[in-house]
Amino acid sequence: MSSTAEPYELPIDVQPEDIDDLGHVNNVTYLRWVQEAATAHWRAVAAPADQEQLYWVVVRHEIDYLHPAMPGDRIVARTWVGAATRIKFDRHTELLRERDRKPLARARTVWCPIDARTGKPTAVSAEVRAVFSIPS
Repeated sequence: MSSTAEPYELPIDVQPEDIDDLGHVNNVTYLRWVQEAATAHWRAVAAPADQEQLYWVVVRHEIDYLHPAMPGDRIVARTWVGAATRIKFDRHTELLRERDRKPLARARTVWCPIDARTGKPTAVSAEVRAVFSIPS
């Protein structure tokens, strides 16, 4: 595993199905992008053995919608880890318009690690904790 000190960035293209009746990206799509960025970060950084042993589920989303994303926009989902308790891990995400890095939304999500075998919340190894949380 490598360090997560730097935010992880995922480029996203706005798709026609992301646009709602108001002509901009639907709020639910922003939430999907937050989740996709977190998942991509986990897959890019976590050891394969940890990916096989752990799943992550969301227990809370907080999102502030700042500006609309429009058809043809390219988005950067920028995510980084936060504090953690034994089985709750904070993650922060900004959705930025790529061309000017204007913040479109900011989110804080609380994730819980799930044991892939039992389907129950579980503590994580010191290595996973070191990479996917900051010291509190």
